[in-house]
Amino acid sequence: MAPLAVVAVATTACGGTQITDHDLSAEDESACAAFVESLPDTLADQARGEVDPDDALGAAYGDPAIVVTCGVPEPPELREGAACEVVDGVRWYLPDDQFGTEPQDLALTSAWDLPRIEVVVPAAYWPEGGAAVMASLGPLVEEHLRSQPGECL
Repeated sequence: MAPLAVVAVATTACGGTQITDHDLSAEDESACAAFVESLPDTLADQARGEVDPDDALGAAYGDPAIVVTCGVPEPPELREGAACEVVDGVRWYLPDDQFGTEPQDLALTSAWDLPRIEVVVPAAYWPEGGAAVMASLGPLVEEHLRSQPGECL
């Protein structure tokens, strides 16, 4: 069986929120499976919903869906010294254009943890949603993922 990774597509299909597969090593697939298995029933006060496929390495919460995906590629803008939020020791990368004072969708990525986690938080959950997600998922990132060296601002 070919290794898998996933990238979330923030659409809802009949079976749930669609999550697309990509290549992952066996080690990363195993880490992602353990991470997803440990995800809570609620995130940012939203109940966990269905995903498509059922065995996707990700989860969705609420409507509009907060989508958690394990095994995403490195964001193209990620670099040493990039702006990020550090919450409970986890460095969450957020693209520069998503730092602001107006509601907008957020794409948070565990910057220096492998395999990478991406969480897409719709603007409907602004301003508390991003902080709630980072605080809730931080312990799970530390438990299941491999931390890599890297500094952020």
